[in-house]
Amino acid sequence: MLPETTPEDDGTAAPPARDRRPADRVALRADLRAALPDASAAVVVTALVCVLLWARMESGESDTVAVMPFMDDPGTYWMYLLSQAFGWSGLLWAWGTVMLGLLLSGPRPARLPVPRQTLERWHRTTSLTTMALMFAHALMFAAELVRYEARLTWLERLWAGFADTFVPGWYDSGTGQVAIPLGQGALYLAVPLGLLFYVRHRIGAGTWRRLHRFVIVVYVLSVWHTLLYGTNVWYGEWPRTVLWLLQLPVAALLLARLLRPARRAERLGGPGRRGGVSLPGWGVRAAGRVAAGAVVVGLVVVVVSGHDGGRERPAEPPSTSPHAPEPE
Repeated sequence: MLPETTPEDDGTAAPPARDRRPADRVALRADLRAALPDASAAVVVTALVCVLLWARMESGESDTVAVMPFMDDPGTYWMYLLSQAFGWSGLLWAWGTVMLGLLLSGPRPARLPVPRQTLERWHRTTSLTTMALMFAHALMFAAELVRYEARLTWLERLWAGFADTFVPGWYDSGTGQVAIPLGQGALYLAVPLGLLFYVRHRIGAGTWRRLHRFVIVVYVLSVWHTLLYGTNVWYGEWPRTVLWLLQLPVAALLLARLLRPARRAERLGGPGRRGGVSLPGWGVRAAGRVAAGAVVVGLVVVVVSGHDGGRERPAEPPSTSPHAPEPE
């Protein structure tokens, strides 16, 4: 989630070993302070989304109620609505920080709307905010499960809420058996991959860059989790279309990043040529570029055709037994 630039990349010397630990800690504290306005904006967006979901539930237009009729009571299920709202704001912030990261680590535009240092700071702060939103999303889901299991003792309720939310493979109902582990994978990868930036001088800039590339997996898992478990996008209506449309610029920037890497060592070149990569390495990189291109084409086809696996809204409310809330 953080740009692939380090002091070593810019040609400046790394600080002496004795100063590295304090410098890293100061950088994280400074970014946490700088993230306060960003996090405040995220809280406002989350509140607005929650109000929207509440209003749709009150008006009878809620997709969540169409999936689970027993939840037609926003006053009772307000923690579930708040979990949904944190999930949506978290996905929006994840989209923003991925876009910033790809812009900063790929081919550098001749002109940037703001100084590059400002974009890098925004990328770091939005990454920290995204991690906080993801955790809040999971925490509110767990809180709703604790509230729901009123028939159990408090200790049993706390364990059930924690295990169903945070223990991979524990949740055993419906699509959650697949969707919840995807969300857990996104959360458990996002935190270490995001915070590794602040210890990059300890692990080495090269190691950090190689690990940091896996943040795109976090984003893919988040979108996949939402498509499977977000009741607001189950049906082939405008929210699902908007979600797909937002993926087009991400895929396009990723393709541009692969076709024209900012670092010379990552460029494709010719296999076996002097200064190039070996034939196996060249093949892997070429396959990655082809795969990214296929993803972009696939996304365009999905958006244009409307055939993305969405479901038809049921004419009659499904007969859902009062069980723990299933979808996101």
